Amino acid sequence: MIPENFTIEIADWNDPADRDACRNVRDRVFIDEQHVPREDEEDQFDATARHVLARDAGGQPIGTGRLTQSQVIGRMAVLPEWRGRQVGTLMLDTLIGQARSLGYAHVSMHAQTHAIPFYVRHGFEADGDEFEECGIMHRHMRRTLDADTLPTRPGPPPRPQVRTCAVESREQALAETLRLFDDTKRELCIYTRALDPDILDTEDALDKLKQLGIRGRGTSVRILVQDPRQPAQHGHRLIALAQRLSSTFAFRTPVQEEDLQYPSAFVLNDARGYYFRTLGNRFEGEAVNYDPGKHAQLLEYFNRVWERAESSDELRQLAL
Repeated sequence: MIPENFTIEIADWNDPADRDACRNVRDRVFIDEQHVPREDEEDQFDATARHVLARDAGGQPIGTGRLTQSQVIGRMAVLPEWRGRQVGTLMLDTLIGQARSLGYAHVSMHAQTHAIPFYVRHGFEADGDEFEECGIMHRHMRRTLDADTLPTRPGPPPRPQVRTCAVESREQALAETLRLFDDTKRELCIYTRALDPDILDTEDALDKLKQLGIRGRGTSVRILVQDPRQPAQHGHRLIALAQRLSSTFAFRTPVQEEDLQYPSAFVLNDARGYYFRTLGNRFEGEAVNYDPGKHAQLLEYFNRVWERAESSDELRQLAL
């Protein structure tokens, strides 16, 4: 069920507004409510961590959490009046989706003892004895992320039959993109100049993206848009969809000149399939349903650009 009274977004710690919003929630929960010393609550990991931020219908921050580069989920905080209303669940799902998108095989946390049942319900297992941290009892917990996709019988999963298509038309481009969406399990990456309206603003594409968005359980759709002004000005419907499903969709815009001048475009799913166009303003390209080598190269490039990209003002106002 898609929440109507709050949204979840990926927060940018380098953006003062996002940083202040996260700190506002953490101050109220950890410092004011739990009496954690400020010098213990703030640390050096915030600057490099992935952050999520929950906002109410009026845009006010109501929850936050983070995933550090050490694969640790932490600083999970929800304002008292919003607890028990799925805010924590959707934030945790989003952080797990981020961990999967980074290729992490597991995540861990120091869970406050009273919250252990919540994390157990979400696949975490407690490890070791209780310990005190900032005057509060905790236990170490861990979740293996690839457990959901392991084969039920010994041995590697069967290799799919490889299908390669030389795309030459808009109709082929749309059909191959839809196949990639169909094959997506949890993670989809799109690198585009202006959100390709002839492909991504079609009824079929929007319907399949919506189905991905409501699937839950850590589903992640990350989209790099070189020029966000065009789709924002023309009312691209994917932006509105992402607004309603902001726990799944995340937009960023490249800012470095080399990334802005990158001429190609591509779609990647987590079944190791891709549709790659050498020139991103044309439909001609290659679509393959399974090519681990080329897929790994494209995903590595996408992740490098994603890390140095920023949220755009146009898409922040309309979709994030």
